[in-house]
Amino acid sequence: MADGIYQRNNSWYWESWIDGQRFRRLIGRNIPRKVAREIAVKLRSEIVAGNYGFGKKVKSITFDEAVEQFLAWAIANKKPQTVRSYKEAFRQLALSFSGKTLNEITSFAIEVYRQRRIKAGVRVRVNRELAVFKNLFNRCREWGLFSGENPVIAVKLTKEPKQRLRFLEPEEEARLLSKCDETLRTMVLVGIYCGVRLKSEGLTLRWQDIDFMRGTLTVQAAWAKTGKTRTIPMNSLVREALGRLPKKSEWVFTKPNGKPYTAVRGFDKARKAAGLIDMVPNTEKFAVTVHTLRHTFATRLIENGVDLRTVQELGGWSNLKMLERYGHVSDERKKAAVERLVPPNFPPLGRSNLVTA
Repeated sequence: MADGIYQRNNSWYWESWIDGQRFRRLIGRNIPRKVAREIAVKLRSEIVAGNYGFGKKVKSITFDEAVEQFLAWAIANKKPQTVRSYKEAFRQLALSFSGKTLNEITSFAIEVYRQRRIKAGVRVRVNRELAVFKNLFNRCREWGLFSGENPVIAVKLTKEPKQRLRFLEPEEEARLLSKCDETLRTMVLVGIYCGVRLKSEGLTLRWQDIDFMRGTLTVQAAWAKTGKTRTIPMNSLVREALGRLPKKSEWVFTKPNGKPYTAVRGFDKARKAAGLIDMVPNTEKFAVTVHTLRHTFATRLIENGVDLRTVQELGGWSNLKMLERYGHVSDERKKAAVERLVPPNFPPLGRSNLVTA
């Protein structure tokens, strides 16, 4: 990096110290090194001459401008569901920070935002929003759009309550399925018996991913959280349910107009109708969510003696440690099962009269 330029992936960056100030800028993507060097030389000259616009004379980039740049980068580099989560976070953050420059946004202002969101009952979600905000500042520093300290770093995240791992008992599954229409019922079955992440992996299934002859369902790498393609066997329930769906387009789960769903339509309504309305302690969240179906998949496999490595491969978990919680659930259920062997109203054991040697 003798000339101050270096490459990451397909992007060229320039970094240098001038008059005791550090400058680091993104100077181009998919360009030859010679061109990157020429841009860097010109950039340095303009900074030294005071013509580039650094310093107090130039207004800092605004929150809205930064979000626009960030989302353009995210659309090119991240999965669609990740981009959607970014947009939702920025929609909330904009209510407090739209119109402000990044230099004007302080740690105190972010703490005020955090407290307001907590009062709104989204203790866990605000952590996700602040993580996105932190990422925004880091990216802007890397791109040379912001040179200050990241103000999000000084804000403590909200402590998240430990949640009891929720899964469906067979009778709960039956109640839920009875309240679903055909499309939602098929989504639920795919979630429970294939373990897919419905919102990101299930809703993006195409008919080409379903092999009825081999009895398999394939999650493509572009939609998988781990970025790896995986193929999952389908049981008879899933095969029959998928086989009954009309093929309106290339997508498996579609609206009447043939366009794919972007949400698991009707799940909350069916859950409530089935009486699955238990809540997560100290929150305003329902314990049963779409992700509960995936928890059910893992728990049932482990309870039926399937080894963790196989469960990991079927469900696409990035490491075995993430499956340990399901093993704990299985152990607790075994203890409860043995406890149920004790007859009701069984008298307490008194002192034994047996004489031992």
